[in-house]
Amino acid sequence: MTQMIAHYSIADYARFRAAFDADAEDRGNNGLSLLQLWRESDQSAWALFQVGDAAAAKAYLEGAAGVFNSQAGVSATAFHFVETA
Repeated sequence: MTQMIAHYSIADYARFRAAFDADAEDRGNNGLSLLQLWRESDQSAWALFQVGDAAAAKAYLEGAAGVFNSQAGVSATAFHFVETA
């Protein structure tokens, strides 16, 4: 089972959350299903995703996610694909 842990550095949590929620269908169409979202601070959020299609998810993160990032005020991201041990 592959999952992805994502960290988002953001300008404003409310703006990020609105864009994050609006992007759910696009993420889902690209192999990512949200399992949990955590708010670390107004400038930091973490998410855990189930990965149904790793190739589609990676392509999304390298391309279309840029639109989400600009709409959500994301200044930096880190993505880690992990498997259950």
